[in-house]
Amino acid sequence: MKKIGFIDLFLDEWHANNYPAWIRETGRDFAVSYAWAKMAAPSGLDTEGWCRQYEAQQLDTIEAVVEKSDYLIVLSPDNPEYHEELCRIPLQSGKPVYVDKTFSPDLASGARMFALAERRGTPMFSSSALRYARELAAYPNEQVNRGTLETVATFGPGQFGNYAVHQLEMSVSLFGPGARRVKSLSGNHSRLLVIEYPGGQRALLTQMAEMPFHLSLQMKNGEGCFIPQCSDIFPRLIDAILDFFETGKPPVPKEETLEIMALLDAGRKVLEKEDCWIEVEKA
Repeated sequence: MKKIGFIDLFLDEWHANNYPAWIRETGRDFAVSYAWAKMAAPSGLDTEGWCRQYEAQQLDTIEAVVEKSDYLIVLSPDNPEYHEELCRIPLQSGKPVYVDKTFSPDLASGARMFALAERRGTPMFSSSALRYARELAAYPNEQVNRGTLETVATFGPGQFGNYAVHQLEMSVSLFGPGARRVKSLSGNHSRLLVIEYPGGQRALLTQMAEMPFHLSLQMKNGEGCFIPQCSDIFPRLIDAILDFFETGKPPVPKEETLEIMALLDAGRKVLEKEDCWIEVEKA
């Protein structure tokens, strides 16, 4: 059995509570075997109680989790401001590390994390599950690729701080890195961001309450494609993580992950300064 170690801010959160079962359901020879968290969850469930419920062994230190595990998952999905701290020891281990979304609170800390991993020869990747929507699996292909796309429009729910990453993950997976500038045309209760690329291509991000994730593609030849849903995202993400653990080959390029962090940085700025272009910082 290949042993996965969880490292988290606190363990009683949606991803930590679901990943163990999803990993078992793949039928592959993996299990969440060890866990450590910095604190008890706001729910009151501490690490000992979580481990008892999810059949993992509680360890006293991050170092112990890193030593005993074959592979590492750093969680804290809604508190990326802790990722650099939680990742410091795992990224020096040489063992494959998956870092849950959102990868980092800003571009600078994300770049430092990649630099540390590269210095120590540690394979690492991060992704929103939306990258793995079954409906996106056909793209890019010979008809729809980065050279033929003119506009990618993504739609989804939630607040910018913890949900924009999902839509940006889809856009960047299609366009790749290289965004030049961002503008906001948002309302009081919704957000509309325009992301411009050097060739004139644009990605549009729309967030509204109760809006399901979906997207539309406009090609340069005038044809278009509507993708009405994003399904099977977590089973496909889990498979990608386990493939990565086995091969040590990150499926998401570092440049794309850092581009998403740069777009989040720019997005936060433009939301405070409507109808004004903000340049996208480069790593």
